[in-house]
Amino acid sequence: MNIGFWIAFNAAIVLLMFLDLLVWGRSKSPVSFRQAIKGSAFWIFLALGFAVFVHRWLGPAKSLEFVTGYLLEEALSVDNLFIFILLFSYFKVPPEEEKTVLFWGIIGALIMRGIFILSGVALVQRFHWILYAFGVFLIYSGIQLMLGGEKEQDPSRNIVLKFSRRYLPVTERYEGKHFFVRRDARFYFTPLFVVLLVVETTDVLFATDSIPAILAITRDSFIVYTSNVFAVLGLRSLYFALSGMMKLFHYLNYGLSLVLIFIGIKMLLPERYHIPTWVALVVIACFLAASIVASLLFPSKKEEPGAAERRA
Repeated sequence: MNIGFWIAFNAAIVLLMFLDLLVWGRSKSPVSFRQAIKGSAFWIFLALGFAVFVHRWLGPAKSLEFVTGYLLEEALSVDNLFIFILLFSYFKVPPEEEKTVLFWGIIGALIMRGIFILSGVALVQRFHWILYAFGVFLIYSGIQLMLGGEKEQDPSRNIVLKFSRRYLPVTERYEGKHFFVRRDARFYFTPLFVVLLVVETTDVLFATDSIPAILAITRDSFIVYTSNVFAVLGLRSLYFALSGMMKLFHYLNYGLSLVLIFIGIKMLLPERYHIPTWVALVVIACFLAASIVASLLFPSKKEEPGAAERRA
């Protein structure tokens, strides 16, 4: 792709993000479920429209790679929501300010993932054996997720949070949407800034799973980057759409773990046993659908009284 396309694509994404901020940011009230559903539908249809564009421009094979990569990245991004819910609860973020943190968190995630993707594709092209290392890592991550590794995360152990508490001047209370305030000729960070830092570092950890995973689908930097962008863009709307229903999908971690293990195995297979992209798409969709159906058919037991307060 020429440099002009990349500039135009990223400029369009930035414009869409700020239009999204203007639409959602005008209201000081929390995002309603109805608004979240509309926002999620918008980003999903936009991604599907882009898939049609890729189909006409680069052909059906590339379009299928984009759709598979998008579904994979969206599924792995959904897992972020569990951690975001925990973080916002731990920091007692005002509901009306959650959208501010998520917006700027997504901007940072897009920049960091762009760097990760360029580095990952370059490494794979130069050192093909690194695919096998990625494959082993994904299988290990899938097993850890299945065993409940993701559920054990404790925000208080985050190294950025520890650094902030020790070295940064932070106000005692939230100051609306502000990340910085000035008092007595001195600048202070607000707790909202600390939350943003923790969200960003958490996304870096998730990117270590998602970037190697999509490299098993395609090594085309265009497909890898664009599928990541569309998956991350819809994350904020998806958070508000699903935050009230996340407890329903208590088996989703198992579906995601199977996806990671499957992708890891796909990376380790010799070329003569190559799994077609459409097969990978069907397998990923089946694992996710099965975990959601299982969650609905076999609801989890209610939490013990006071459990939510202990986590907060």
